[in-house]
Amino acid sequence: MGLITEDERTFYAEFNDYDETQLNEWLRENVVPYLQFREANTVMPELNLEHHKMKTNRSAVAKVLAAWLAQFESVEMWADYPAYDWVLFCDLFGGSFRLPQGIGYNPFDVATLLKIAGIDPYVDRKVFAGLSAMNLHNALDDAKLAKKCYEKAIARLTL
Repeated sequence: MGLITEDERTFYAEFNDYDETQLNEWLRENVVPYLQFREANTVMPELNLEHHKMKTNRSAVAKVLAAWLAQFESVEMWADYPAYDWVLFCDLFGGSFRLPQGIGYNPFDVATLLKIAGIDPYVDRKVFAGLSAMNLHNALDDAKLAKKCYEKAIARLTL
């Protein structure tokens, strides 16, 4: 899981309690190589509100993520294609009606924003954003890429 704020604060978490038999070939080739932690359990000793990174179980991630999100009065979630990610995010907290206070229950979609801004929603995101050195499918890099695409689309709409 990777999150980035408007002012570049980041939250990155890897889970260690998933069922490895559910990993398909695509995940093994395109996601696993870009994970940042190799050891089974890495929990930062204290919450870092600027740039928090951890690897642990879902329950611990949810607890620390809720504490990290609490620094914000309100949170508007944006994702490139949130259909799958949002379901998993909500599931961390027991469903969309149990999200931490201040988090809107409806995520916003960068792909739709691109279309509204007159940009092909299937555009190569790395080229469009000018971030060709990023590792696609690392959750934090994906979040940074989505943020840059969002910023460029919003800029086009406000011209």
